[in-house]
Amino acid sequence: MTVPRSTLRLQLHKDFTFDDAARQVDYMASLGISHAYLSPITTATSGSTHGYDTVDYTRVNPELGGEEGLKRLVDKLRAHEMGLIVDVVPNHMGVGGSENLWWMDILEWGRHAAHARYFDVDWHSPDPALRGKVLAPFLGAAYGEELQGGKIKLTFDPEDGRFKITYYSNTFPVSPLDYAAILQEHAPEMAQRFTGLSTQPADQPRADEARAALKEFTASEEGKKAIDTAIRAHSGDNPTGRDRLHRLLERQHYRLAWWRTAADEVNWRRFFDVSTLGGMRVERPEVFEASHALIFRLFTEGLIDGVRIDHVDGLAEPREYCQRLRNRLEELAAQRPENLQQPRTYFVVEKILARGEPVRDDWQIDGTTGYDFMNDVGALLHDPRGAQPLAQNWAELSGRPAEFDVEAKAARRKILAENLSAELDRAARALHRIARDTPTTRDFTFSSLKRVAAELVVHFPVYRIYPIGGQRSAEDERFFAQAYEGAKAALAPADHAILERIAQWLGGPGGDEPVEEKPRERLLDRNGRERPVSAFQNPPASASGSNSSGSHRRNAQTLFSQLTSPVAAKAVEDTACYRYGRLISRNEVGADPGEFSLSVDLFHEGNQERAARFPNAMLTTATHDHKRGEDVRARIAALSEIPDEWAATLKSWSTLNTPHRRILGDADGDKTAWAPGAAAEAMLYQTLVGCWPPTLSPDDEAGVKELAERVSAWQLKAMREAKLRTSWFAPDEAYENACRDFLFDILAPQRRDGFLGELPAFVARIARTGAINSFQQTLLRLTSPGVPDLYQGTELWDFSLVDPDNRRPVDFEQRRAWLADGEAQGAPSEQLQNWRDGRVKLGIVRRALALRAHAQSLFAQGSYIPLKVEGEHADSVIAFARHAGSAYAVVIATRLADSLLAENDSGLPLVDAAHWEDTAVILPEALASRALFDWLSPNAPKADGQRLFMRDALASMPVALLMEEGVPRV
Repeated sequence: MTVPRSTLRLQLHKDFTFDDAARQVDYMASLGISHAYLSPITTATSGSTHGYDTVDYTRVNPELGGEEGLKRLVDKLRAHEMGLIVDVVPNHMGVGGSENLWWMDILEWGRHAAHARYFDVDWHSPDPALRGKVLAPFLGAAYGEELQGGKIKLTFDPEDGRFKITYYSNTFPVSPLDYAAILQEHAPEMAQRFTGLSTQPADQPRADEARAALKEFTASEEGKKAIDTAIRAHSGDNPTGRDRLHRLLERQHYRLAWWRTAADEVNWRRFFDVSTLGGMRVERPEVFEASHALIFRLFTEGLIDGVRIDHVDGLAEPREYCQRLRNRLEELAAQRPENLQQPRTYFVVEKILARGEPVRDDWQIDGTTGYDFMNDVGALLHDPRGAQPLAQNWAELSGRPAEFDVEAKAARRKILAENLSAELDRAARALHRIARDTPTTRDFTFSSLKRVAAELVVHFPVYRIYPIGGQRSAEDERFFAQAYEGAKAALAPADHAILERIAQWLGGPGGDEPVEEKPRERLLDRNGRERPVSAFQNPPASASGSNSSGSHRRNAQTLFSQLTSPVAAKAVEDTACYRYGRLISRNEVGADPGEFSLSVDLFHEGNQERAARFPNAMLTTATHDHKRGEDVRARIAALSEIPDEWAATLKSWSTLNTPHRRILGDADGDKTAWAPGAAAEAMLYQTLVGCWPPTLSPDDEAGVKELAERVSAWQLKAMREAKLRTSWFAPDEAYENACRDFLFDILAPQRRDGFLGELPAFVARIARTGAINSFQQTLLRLTSPGVPDLYQGTELWDFSLVDPDNRRPVDFEQRRAWLADGEAQGAPSEQLQNWRDGRVKLGIVRRALALRAHAQSLFAQGSYIPLKVEGEHADSVIAFARHAGSAYAVVIATRLADSLLAENDSGLPLVDAAHWEDTAVILPEALASRALFDWLSPNAPKADGQRLFMRDALASMPVALLMEEGVPRV
């Protein structure tokens, strides 16, 4: 149980607990899984469905069953010789309610709180109203409106003797320094106990003693009456009480504010733009230890075997964090139970990689969680010949840009201006501090620095860079240079000198050098007098003045990196991907929709690099964060093979459904604007084509309605994320309702002779190609170098949409029963006749995982050998071998199969043997003229020399997993 052989990701919440997971362990073992892989187990906000809003790092979540429930799960896993990997969230905590005691501490005591340095708070805000305070943007409307309406109230909790501010279900502590003023008129003796308090740590125990006395006092009738009177004196029901309450609120260490103020004024780091998730300063040793203490103890006790780190790019120093975590895990490994000792702890990170961006070797990790592989295999499914006509058709139909990069840059500008402007301000202020440190840059204004920094962010091609000792590495420089050149082209020449300086301050050459003033060029004015030269005209070569400290530069580098990362996520994944619709199968987390396809050669190169550098990285094709299920993407990818037919279908459907459009007009005064609009309508059709269940009949009214509800939830989220005619920030409910009505109209039972009849007919047209794509990506994930990860439930067809749809309950009982049936009935190929119900996919998963268990070293340490394909339809095959010692496994998959299926009358997702003609895979010489056994079918194809013909290898299944005869079957 050192390195996982395979993992299965489970999403835990109050309705699927440790005990529920334990009941599936025998099923997972039968499937061939070696490690359960759990969503976060630390205590999260009550009712959390995902666990990423941790409120207490020190306890196993009681809603999941607590530590005892975890132990019961682990006991079940150990009984099946399985391990456990857990998701760890070091970047942020949930701060939206009152459950996070660390957050409550800083709201109560401000910068002198015991946990003040745990959160990434700017206590020195340039806004006087926020200096020494924390913005609390949790009001549903403007502060004055909520105060006037009596929604903000002073209350008293007799259980712990504390005054609190309540706002609906939210509570905020009142500083003990204000208790004296609250109590003075009504309980002067109690007030005296709080008089003279300060926020200094030495005074805080005194406050606890005073609160204990207050608690005892309020247990009496006299005390209750005094407290009630004090509360009424601060009531918002009358002007005097409202004024007192307002003045009390103004004295707190937080400023209550409307949630909309966060984008412009928040003075603490958020997770992306989510104002209920506060950024942690895990780079501080005490924060690192406090936030990981539970995980370390559970690891030492043998309850967990490995970790997955969430959103590593949000941290100030990802490299240092990973190195520190690796060292701590290896130190603790020696203290684990003897039977669980392991030479190296499994440790992967969630990391989004751009094409050509490497995972850094010095992080000491086992790799990523697999978004890079998901991107590779997803792009491999697409026919490059469809890229240009589909882009052209999208632009003509939607009126949107044909190139994704145009959408992405526009979205970046919007996110910087509207969602993350406070974070941009903070980074610009850090640069401004550096500029003020030296005479040659002191006149670089805050506005100019902000403008230039924003342009760098807009053009940044990766999530972030990772300077070492304040200097960009060669890898960093490669990507930073792209941003630099893009920004330079976009900026006015007057800003180029500022751009050059910022580039140096952010880790460029000369960034750590003291300034050496150049001899100044003498310029004369019209009267012959010497006039000064600006820094723009004669900038020095070095980046920083002699008074500028390295800490200022490193702070600027950190803030800049913690800006580029969320901008990439929010602008690309959560905005542009919902605006651009060439084919939404490429609009996925970790993917670049501008990269339409990937060649077989480049896919092989990626696998070879992974085998050489990170052979234990995770391989995934579905996650809790995906925007559409793996089989939705696989089916939509089939459209890349028929771009002209798809274009004609789109136009036909749009014409057919024109009567169901809603004319609403828009904000620009266009009275002919309609809902959902051309772009949203086209993306809706792609979604319906992609997620229509293979077994759903248009006559099934209940089934169609259920699908419409699911698609409607996706549609609402997609439109708000696109931020065009509606958004989360300013919802246009009339437009949203009109879009929902359009969807339900076109799927209404009376449309069976119209669109509702044509939709499943077209789905049937491409469903076999989509299924072959699904089999291809499934087998590649299970056999490529790395650790295959299975997201819960995706062993059957995964026609889910974006969360929460992809986190729906999984019918494990159905899967358990079908797995048993599959074993009884033999090879997966025997289920191909029933391909629409997904059992054949389940069979592929089980058989491939069984082979990995049987030949562990072959897949764990074996080399990766791309195999050449020759013949008439060589482009429709991908093949490679895994090799270790004398053992080989040969993997073959059908791809780009639509044209080969055109004359197929069998109705199966399988190319007729005769259609392959002379297409053959060239096997390694060691396998020449050898009979091979297919783990997925009864086939035992024999090579003709080194040539293995597809008419033999793929006669029973569109994919094959071959080994030499004599290898026992499982």
